Amino acid sequence: MRLKDKTAIVTGASRGIGRAVVLKYAEEGAQVIAVARNEGNLRLLSEELDKNGLGCTTLAADVSSEVQCIKVVERALELNGKIDVLVNNAGMLGKRVEMTLLDLSDWKKVFEVNVEAVFVLSKLAATEMLKRSSGSIINITSGVVRRPYPKWGAYLPSKFAVEGMTMMLSEELRDTGVRVNLIDPGRTSTDMIRKAFPEVDPSTYKLPVEITDPFVFLASDESRLVTGTRIQIR
Repeated sequence: MRLKDKTAIVTGASRGIGRAVVLKYAEEGAQVIAVARNEGNLRLLSEELDKNGLGCTTLAADVSSEVQCIKVVERALELNGKIDVLVNNAGMLGKRVEMTLLDLSDWKKVFEVNVEAVFVLSKLAATEMLKRSSGSIINITSGVVRRPYPKWGAYLPSKFAVEGMTMMLSEELRDTGVRVNLIDPGRTSTDMIRKAFPEVDPSTYKLPVEITDPFVFLASDESRLVTGTRIQIR
């Protein structure tokens, strides 16, 4: 098992990519703290893991709240005394409208989830990881950063911010044993992507279960020398 004895926090864990990553990490031996807002979906995830003889700790939390982010990290430390991996997967699409039609309140909601939560959780996790000179932070980006589209509201700027934050933090932590990387999952069959591209046949998308290998690689010791990298899944 490639993640045996590692403690991993995965946000946005109750469905889509986050759910697939939790299942894969558990299969690989990680002790996973699965974080999401929807308690019902977390319960279903826990039941599926139990059926397969696996387990994880589920935690209902809204990562747009700094207080709840702190509770997530505290819970991981209570359980295992360490944090080896943080996957900042929680994301919000927001309204797809022109910038001139976007309300500031809608902009703020997207940035709270997509940027501020990544900042707070990364800061907290990195502080703990530095104590052990080891750890992996994995952030999620999007192809819209490389090919900007119109009418992507606050989502596109938020992913630019995540990429910049990731690259800055990876340089600040270089040679400390704590690494920070990006994954661009591409068009994957999730509720968000179907909402973003309603005109596209959903059968053409990759399934979340098909893209978990890069997440395992970056969480494992195999990537101990990899930081500041953007992995694009095609």
